[in-house]
Amino acid sequence: MKLSGLRVAFVVADEFEDLEYHVPRFRLLEEGAAVVTSAAKLGTYTGKGGLSAEATVTTASLEAGAFDAVVIPGGWAPDKLRRDLALLEFLRQMRVQQKIQGYICHAGWVAASAGLLGGGRPVTGSLGIKDDMIAHGAVWRDEAAFRDGDLVWGRVVADIPDFCRELVRALER
Repeated sequence: MKLSGLRVAFVVADEFEDLEYHVPRFRLLEEGAAVVTSAAKLGTYTGKGGLSAEATVTTASLEAGAFDAVVIPGGWAPDKLRRDLALLEFLRQMRVQQKIQGYICHAGWVAASAGLLGGGRPVTGSLGIKDDMIAHGAVWRDEAAFRDGDLVWGRVVADIPDFCRELVRALER
C-alpha cells in the first residue's frame, strides 16, 4: 500500500460536499493511510446530500507535526470552517512544515482565510469562489486538478478522480 504509515486529517462542518469527503477519504484508506475526521466540535456532521461524517478529533487539538496531510472538502462547510481560528492556525503550521494540503471546490475559501494564497499561487475550485481567490492574490486556473508545491487543488465533484490522483501522487513523495 503506497501510503502506509501516513496520517491525514479531513476537516468537516455541516453541509460539506458528501462526495468530496467520502471518495478521497476512501481512496486514501485504500492506499493504507490512517485517516481521521476533525471538526470544531466532536460529533456527527451532515453533508449536503445527507451522508454523515463522524468527527473524532477537534480542530483545536490538531497538531501539524502529527499529520502528513490535511484535506478540506467543499460544499457550504468551508464558509463555516474559514471562521475556525484553530483550524486556520493548524493550516499555517502545516504550510510552515511543508505538509500536503488538499482543497477542492469551495475549500479554497479556507486557504484564503489562512493566508496561504498570496504571491500569485495558482488555484482552482468552484467558479463561485474565483473572484475571492483572485482578490487574495492567487491566479485562477480552470483545470480539473493540479499540485502547486504543498497544495493540491481540485475543481468540483466531477473532478474528484483527478483530485484523488494528484493527492495520492503528492503523498507518495
